[in-house]
Amino acid sequence: MGDESAAAWIAAVGEGGDWSRQHVLDPALLERIAQRRYRRALDVGCGEGRMCRMLQARAIPAVGIDPTAALLERAHALDPGGDYRAASAEAMPFADGEFDLVLSCLTLIDIPDFRQALREMVRVLEPGGTLLIANLTSFTSTSADGSVRDADGRFLHFPVDRYLDEFPMWVVWRGMRIENWHRPLSAYMSELLRHGLRLVYFDEPPPIAGDPEVAACYRRAPWFLVMEWQKPS
Repeated sequence: MGDESAAAWIAAVGEGGDWSRQHVLDPALLERIAQRRYRRALDVGCGEGRMCRMLQARAIPAVGIDPTAALLERAHALDPGGDYRAASAEAMPFADGEFDLVLSCLTLIDIPDFRQALREMVRVLEPGGTLLIANLTSFTSTSADGSVRDADGRFLHFPVDRYLDEFPMWVVWRGMRIENWHRPLSAYMSELLRHGLRLVYFDEPPPIAGDPEVAACYRRAPWFLVMEWQKPS
C-alpha cells in the first residue's frame, strides 16, 4: 500500500473502525479470542495497529507486523509503547512457535503468495496454538466493483464470475487503490489442511447492530468469513 492509500485508509478506518468492522468483524473476532487465555499474539498485517490495541486492552500482549511504513508510523504514534515491526507475512522475523495466537484479519486477500504466508503463520505458531483468520468470502471477492446497482444506485446483487480461478484485481475505495486477490475457498481450505491444522470454528458472521438498511445489504450475501484453526500439540 502506498503512502497516499495509507493516508486514505487511516482516515476511513480510524480508531473506531469502519462499519463492517464495528458491526460484523470485531464482535465475531473478539468473541472467539475470549474463548481462551492467550499469552502472546501476532497480528499479521496490523496496519495502523487497531487490532493490536484491542488485544492489549484485553491483557493479551501483541506484536504487529506490516510492510507499509506509513501505517506503522501511525501505529507507533497511537501506541508509543506498542511492538510494531516492518515485515512481510511471507518472511517473518520470529522463531518457530513464538506465539499462541496468530491473527490474520483481512490480510490474505492482499498477499500474492498466500501459501508462503500461511506456512510462516503456522511456523511461528506454537503447538496447540490458534490461527484466527478473517477474510472476504470468495463469493464477494470475484469483482472489483463490489456490487451491481440500477440507474438510481439501488443495490441489485453481487456478481460472481471466474470463481474457481486465482487472480488479482485493483480495488478503488474511499481514496485507496489496493491490489486484492480472489481465490476460491477451496484454495485456502486445502492449504490449511495440508499443514495438519484442525478447524475448530467457522462462520460467515452477520451484522449484529448498526443501521438496519446497511445491515440488510450485508445480509444479502456473506461478505466475510471467520475461521479458527488449531495447530496440533
